[in-house]
Amino acid sequence: MKPLMPALLLATLAALNGCTAMPSSKAQEAKLPAPQTQYDFRLVQSETDTALTPEELARQLVNTDVVVVGEYHGHHGAHLLQSRLQTALYRLRPEQLLSMEQFNLDHQDDLNRYLQGETGETEMIEDSGAWDNYRASYRPLVEFARQQNLPVIAANAPADVVRCVGRKGPEYLDRIPDTLKQTLPSDPFMDTPAYREKFVAAIGASHRADDTMSERMENTYKAQLLRDNTMAARILQARAEYPGHQVFHLTGTFHSEEGLGTVALLKQRAPELSVAVISPVFWPSDVKEPPLDRNRAKGDFIYFIQPLPDEFQDAERERKAMQARFSRSTDKTCD
Repeated sequence: MKPLMPALLLATLAALNGCTAMPSSKAQEAKLPAPQTQYDFRLVQSETDTALTPEELARQLVNTDVVVVGEYHGHHGAHLLQSRLQTALYRLRPEQLLSMEQFNLDHQDDLNRYLQGETGETEMIEDSGAWDNYRASYRPLVEFARQQNLPVIAANAPADVVRCVGRKGPEYLDRIPDTLKQTLPSDPFMDTPAYREKFVAAIGASHRADDTMSERMENTYKAQLLRDNTMAARILQARAEYPGHQVFHLTGTFHSEEGLGTVALLKQRAPELSVAVISPVFWPSDVKEPPLDRNRAKGDFIYFIQPLPDEFQDAERERKAMQARFSRSTDKTCD
């Protein structure tokens, strides 16, 4: 999965800012300015509407066990916020590890070899199947961790396994080698009702009056759950391997906003952990005031960014592009 588009679930189906420093203040009272470029973000505490810099946010989160930053993949404002917050938290609490949806757990060794100086960046990208936008979006975060000798956790489920669960259903896990199966969580399809409702609404699936999905959509959802459960389990494994470390976890916002997905499953598995969720919100170009009220529930903190440009205006070209993306993900069989 290597998208630059915000529709995270398209990839699941296929398989499946510079922020100007400002003093803390009520966002409404301070007339929080709209983001001016794709690098800009405006960071706000959801409960109080307090505008924050990444450094101020870091001071609030220094004792939090797991900091989850949702993103729209490829958005420069999101990645700049992540980088600034990563470094600000490190200054206050050097015992930190970086956990990433953007690497799959079966490539942890490839990532480790790069962190240890045994391979070069291009070798790591090729060996680990890194996303196409790795250099533009994630290089600064990985390089900071490498320079400070911090662990980087490949948190996502193996892409081929996710894809085949989406095609064949959860029973596909019975076909994979035991050595691979043992790397996955013991309950790989743990769920929460609110997340299922959100998935159905987001995917636009046709479902009957009893709210059950078609078999195809059900399998797609199971593939999504496999990702979320794997990331939650990998975070807990990292916490056990590196006691006292703060986990800085990067993920697509669908996996974390509203405290659902990976976050809800993490809390189910370890309710004693403190977790903070930071979620992106697009600030429409025709709106002067920050759209706060309808977005508060998305995270403990939210950051406003400019919307991404439309990928297509031509519907036929979009249809063909989608077909091409899906066809690339179906090259390998699940037999």
